[in-house]
Amino acid sequence: MELAGKVNAALLAMCRPNCPTLALFRNSTAANLMLIIDGARTKILYKPEFFTSAYDNYGDGGILALLAHEVGHAIDMTAPPSWMKSGWTPELRADAWAGCAFAKMNLGASALRAGLTTLSKYPSPAHPSWGVRLPALEAGYTQCGGTLSLWERAARSEDAK
Repeated sequence: MELAGKVNAALLAMCRPNCPTLALFRNSTAANLMLIIDGARTKILYKPEFFTSAYDNYGDGGILALLAHEVGHAIDMTAPPSWMKSGWTPELRADAWAGCAFAKMNLGASALRAGLTTLSKYPSPAHPSWGVRLPALEAGYTQCGGTLSLWERAARSEDAK
């Protein structure tokens, strides 16, 4: 999947040489999207209907955001950066990694807005409220070289609230 390759390329330098090997699998019985770690193997499972819905509503930016969050879970165990707050939950840490991926992928305003909106519209029960998640996403974005003015335009969007 081309979009998964973009996310991996964006975060590769952040976890090298300890990057996990990831595999992406379609799974019609998956809840929506999930990360499974089985020994040395790390898998991202997605329900095809979920990705279709997210893509139809938010395009590439939406899928990139969902994948970046899951990849964030996977690499967080191998390469926690010094800028990440130690008190953040695993979900907030994955959000920060997703924000970092947004910056490294150089997303434009439209794709960034779509990514934020997707993450706000499809939370899992384990995710904290959007108001708690957004600062972690912003921290990752700015710490990884994202432009603050672009972030502010995307985050102010009505859809991303």
